[in-house]
Amino acid sequence: MSQEFDHIVVGAGSAGCVLANRLTEDGARRVLLIEAGGSDASPFHAMPLGFMAAMADPAKDWGYATEPEPHLDGRRVPLPRGRVLGGCSTTNGMIYMRGHSGDYDEWRDLGCPGWGYDDVLPYFRKMETSWRGPGPYHGGDGPLTVSPVSHPWLRIDQIMESAAAAGFPMSEDLSGDRQEGFALSEVTVDRRGRRASAARAYLRPALKRPNLHLVTHAQVTRILFDGNRAVGVEYRRDGALHQSRATRDVILSGGSYNSPQLLMLSGIGPAAHLRDQGIEVRVDNPGVGGNLSEHPLVYGEFAVTGDTFLRQLRLDRAALSVLRWALLGSGPFASQVTSCAALIRTLPELTRPDIQLMVMPVRLDAKIWAPGLGKRLADMFSVMVIQLHPESRGRVSLRSADPDDKVRVQLNLLSHERDYAELRRGIRALRTLFGAGPLGQLAGRETKPGAHCQSDADLDAFIRANLRITQHPVGTCRMGTGDDAVVDPQLRVIGVENLRVVDASIMPTVPGGNTNAPVIMVAEKAADLIRRS
Repeated sequence: MSQEFDHIVVGAGSAGCVLANRLTEDGARRVLLIEAGGSDASPFHAMPLGFMAAMADPAKDWGYATEPEPHLDGRRVPLPRGRVLGGCSTTNGMIYMRGHSGDYDEWRDLGCPGWGYDDVLPYFRKMETSWRGPGPYHGGDGPLTVSPVSHPWLRIDQIMESAAAAGFPMSEDLSGDRQEGFALSEVTVDRRGRRASAARAYLRPALKRPNLHLVTHAQVTRILFDGNRAVGVEYRRDGALHQSRATRDVILSGGSYNSPQLLMLSGIGPAAHLRDQGIEVRVDNPGVGGNLSEHPLVYGEFAVTGDTFLRQLRLDRAALSVLRWALLGSGPFASQVTSCAALIRTLPELTRPDIQLMVMPVRLDAKIWAPGLGKRLADMFSVMVIQLHPESRGRVSLRSADPDDKVRVQLNLLSHERDYAELRRGIRALRTLFGAGPLGQLAGRETKPGAHCQSDADLDAFIRANLRITQHPVGTCRMGTGDDAVVDPQLRVIGVENLRVVDASIMPTVPGGNTNAPVIMVAEKAADLIRRS
């Protein structure tokens, strides 16, 4: 491809789709969007309850896993990442959360002026069409549709009554005045009952514009430079190498694993590590690939009396639900099964929530079943216990100078005692919830961690053996100041010209909630920064 573009965006995930839309909407800029994956045209990508199948499809995933984690008894932790148009917004659980206002004020105070809560709130409002309607905290005409999870078979009222009986705070809106407590779950699902991924919400409308060019199944291998200035990229497609040129910016939107990889392959990163891989050093920056943060989680599970969502998975009911979704965009398969989302403080002196609870009235291993075909599984409630602000930090590094080699990811989970302590408090808060109100009457045996797991030592052993991640990696191209900052607050890569990073990797710390909405906010703000530059 010999033509020039104003901007080249590498990665059509959540951030890349936003940039492709916003940078082409005035018709004055020509944008090339390059994606390693392919089409998102699958019913599992469109149907909200198909997200588990979408996430498990190896053809649409990068196939990452950690190196043996030293504090998890040497376990390798799977790291699902969408390799498809829309990226993880096409395969994730669609939960919409922003985090706490203090999360963004923390960014500002860490050397990122212009990224405090008051600065980013207008972009959260700009990006959404909220079921709540427009107001001081929400938008009414943005590309991204946000809907409530409110189906009667999810036992929402009983969960909320139990939370109130247990003394937990309630919130009408976790993105509003009260950014902690138990609240209805919100999801990025449109009014037709279809997943509102970044590809559907932002990219599809933009593809009608003649100034946007999309290339799929293309793996970018390096950034091209003229002296100190980024001028394009090289990518492999159909076995051949191609080069494309950018007159203004090359923008990396590959996420917290792929963006630092491409920087390092192009000579920007820790000098000693690059030399070990035989890569000529362009900019010695020890921060590239570092500061990796993820939300760790463990699952709690309780046997319950009465029906759970498992009832909706009986073969005949499931078939009717799929048909109802396809024809009407409604029913149990047109939303999520996470009844409530809770952000709680497990110590009164904390200034913001430290634990997230995601309550699901269904067992983790639930699947389609039919009477007479094996024994029906017992009814269970499952709850994610998520640590919102982990202290542990990891690193992404190169395995080799070959762009096709997957990066090494070391999350270094549980390397700080505080992370153990907060997860223990989260498990005990979960037990308080299931001992109160209607849940106290419904709940029977605690199957995870189990009634035998009471002491700190027993809980720590359970956490170590069962810890997972929420697929919220951030921080590996940290925005800010200092020797280990990778981009400045304008998201320009420090040490070179005309190169930016726009994705979760620029976040100095992980927000206290699901990260897809914050990534889209970052891209909305970045588009304005780029257009004004």
